[in-house]
Amino acid sequence: MPTARLILDDGTIFEGDSFGAATSQAGEVVFNTAMTGYTESLSDPSYAGQILTMTWPLVGNYGVPPHRKRNGFAEFFESDRIWVRGLVVSEYSEKYSHWNAVESLSEWLIRENVPAIAGIDTRALTKRLREKGTMLGKLIVAGKEPDFYDPGKENLIAQCSCSHIEEFSLENEEEILPQARAYYRPERKPRIVLVDCGAKNNILRSLIFRGATVIRVPWNFDYTTLDYDGVMVSNGPGDPAWAEETVEILRKAMERNKPIFGICMGNQILARAAGATTFRLRYGHRGHNQPVILAGTHQTWITSQNHGYAVDPLRLNDAWEPSYRNLNDGTCEGIRHRTKPFFSVQFHPEASGGPRDSGVLFDLFIKKVRDHDQL
Repeated sequence: MPTARLILDDGTIFEGDSFGAATSQAGEVVFNTAMTGYTESLSDPSYAGQILTMTWPLVGNYGVPPHRKRNGFAEFFESDRIWVRGLVVSEYSEKYSHWNAVESLSEWLIRENVPAIAGIDTRALTKRLREKGTMLGKLIVAGKEPDFYDPGKENLIAQCSCSHIEEFSLENEEEILPQARAYYRPERKPRIVLVDCGAKNNILRSLIFRGATVIRVPWNFDYTTLDYDGVMVSNGPGDPAWAEETVEILRKAMERNKPIFGICMGNQILARAAGATTFRLRYGHRGHNQPVILAGTHQTWITSQNHGYAVDPLRLNDAWEPSYRNLNDGTCEGIRHRTKPFFSVQFHPEASGGPRDSGVLFDLFIKKVRDHDQL
């Protein structure tokens, strides 16, 4: 393998072996603590503009699944493309083994023109990121060395959102999830607006496999004139301050009192619509092992997270309250309205590949929708 270098904006240099595309890229360097799910992470729009470090030492060993669509969107990925600007791993496995794999990770990266580096001490890199905070970096493989690039200075939400309205329903109704069969009514499927701020496909799956029809709309589309039963505000990359148009439309939607559920970026957008503020975390929450606790209980979930900003719960008015708290750093992990069917979480209940502790929140949302409209 040819030599590659990762250069951080404090001058630190890591040297290793190149795989993937023979090109150089710059971005924000972040880490993910997941043991599995590299195909989902790489195709997650929330990682737009970032160079992703996988802390699990072995990556590539189960290859990459086929790029086919089912129910109208990619079956095994979170979107139709790779969003990261580069990938950093400790050990890359060129030889893969999995019943569903059709190509290697490197082959996929080459096709999408994304560089990667292996053979470096990702533990040392992660430790540096945790000490210094999120940093900018360059992954140098071939060609001209790029300038440092700060994705926070661009509206990544607009870049990752869909460009037009799309509607999705489950093609085979026999695949409705077991827990959803008790409330599923094929003659009246709830119509859920999904505000696409960089939505993961597994949000779509989580809704349609519970019998909903999903209308996905662009981040700045005024959906309040549509016929719908509930609103889902998706995850997405970057600073929620770029989503002021989304916030204003959501305030109009709140006047209709239809159930609203926000995830990750959606949590921050709902909070800003409620009058709260958001702030940047030092290095963000990224990984499959973040513990959160439900307010007023001892109920704790292990969650998947990927965000660089958080909600300041002290700025919420009396009509709202924090609902979840991160047990590592105490930050707010969700909010809810005291009387209206509005709630959101900072973590990912749709997490793929896991954990799935909090997937029940989709059932709670659909129940709120059905109870509200007596579906």
